[in-house]
Amino acid sequence: MKPMNLLFIMSDQHSNKILGCHGHPIIKTPHMDRLAERGTRFTDAYSQSPVCVPARASIATGLYVHENKNWCNAHSYTGEIKGWGHRLQEGGHHVLSIGKLHYRNETDPTGFDEQIIPMHVVEGVGDLLGSVRDQIPLPVRHKGKTLSERIGPGESTYTKYDSDITEKTCGWLRTEAPKHQDKPWCLFSSLVCPHPPFIAPPEFYALYNPEEMPFDKGVGDEDFKRHPWVEEQRNCQFFDQHFRNETRKIAIASYFGTTSFFDDNLGKIMRALEETGLDQSTRVVYTSDHGENLGTRGLWGKSNLYEEPAAIPMIIAGPDIPEGHVCTTPVSHVDCYQTILHGVGLPLNDKEKSMPGRSMFEIASNHNDPERIAFSEYHAMAAATGAFMLRKGRYKLIYYVDYKPELFDLEADPEETINLVSDPAHKDTLSDIEQELRKIINPEKTDREAKASQAAIIEKHGGREAIIQQGGFGNTPAPGEKPVFAAGP
Repeated sequence: MKPMNLLFIMSDQHSNKILGCHGHPIIKTPHMDRLAERGTRFTDAYSQSPVCVPARASIATGLYVHENKNWCNAHSYTGEIKGWGHRLQEGGHHVLSIGKLHYRNETDPTGFDEQIIPMHVVEGVGDLLGSVRDQIPLPVRHKGKTLSERIGPGESTYTKYDSDITEKTCGWLRTEAPKHQDKPWCLFSSLVCPHPPFIAPPEFYALYNPEEMPFDKGVGDEDFKRHPWVEEQRNCQFFDQHFRNETRKIAIASYFGTTSFFDDNLGKIMRALEETGLDQSTRVVYTSDHGENLGTRGLWGKSNLYEEPAAIPMIIAGPDIPEGHVCTTPVSHVDCYQTILHGVGLPLNDKEKSMPGRSMFEIASNHNDPERIAFSEYHAMAAATGAFMLRKGRYKLIYYVDYKPELFDLEADPEETINLVSDPAHKDTLSDIEQELRKIINPEKTDREAKASQAAIIEKHGGREAIIQQGGFGNTPAPGEKPVFAAGP
């Protein structure tokens, strides 16, 4: 494959289910659908950890969360572990970012020659409240109430930020990219939508009638039976308890609207690529950091390992990539490292060959391998204990430390409604998948390590009670906006 420029486009909180080309009956994503027609869409792509900072650190480093130790949103990436950006810089390639990174700060050497309007963690520290995981019940995150209040048509600082990111991305492609012709460049353009607040520009909100929004499993159902680990999470996050059925429908329509708004921005970026002729010398990767529960099981946000928050869109397109191809080989964030190096023409060194990822350009060009393992883990906000996911073939295991696991047959039960863990007919399957999990990780040991690291951060910043008293701030504010903490209702 000939070395070429690489444009990596990223959204925030976009679930793989909410994609036209994935088969969703309502969502309108024509530009993502067109991108998939021009290239390859992966049906089973996974976040390395369904929360912003750990997911983005895994994309940067090509390592699992337990390897890079970016456990939660208070363990932000600093560049100490070298990532693909550093490798490209060493090879003389121009590397820049536009938009959200969610690293520690702008001055750390994280592998970019330029950071244009970056978003990083609050005050270089991040979400300390999410590191308080030492006692059950977990401290209630009262800021969750704002999720049900900030919905509907309008503009937010996030939609304005995304418009700025899009404008600057298109501007760079038109005016700056032609200056870098000696070696392939890499542009990491990272937008924020459809991340909350679910406030959609009116023309995109108007695409969806709230009255026609579907209620998925457990939405608005107080009697819905949740796994005990998930119930602890719901009682900590405290999102759904503030909703009424009417506002749930508005929130779902708003999420669809912000998704279509992102899709429109992606379309503008792709037009700029085509109008400059760069589409002939540039490959594109599109993905998201994690998905969104969107009310299913009475949950909102991310933070668990069901398909809604853990499964993400993954599309690659451009020269030498199979067109209109649907690849059923599972992939995940750790594959982005090798994909980027492969795209710009850098060979893997011995260390990189031993890393868990593999170039998605290679995967797309080979026969489907649905038995390839996909792994994810979660140690962040609202997690009473560590949670681990292993996907192998049609089966998916979610392993919770100190709680019973869940086993799903995604072929027969794609909505994950039937837990097979106690079914004698699946005893061997459960044993096999847990053995595969333990080849990668010792869940109990890793849980202790994550909590010890989080306890050290808590102590460094004043201790448990001081952090709980300060409360949480909800979403990371857009550049120029200040965080607002809330410790109570």
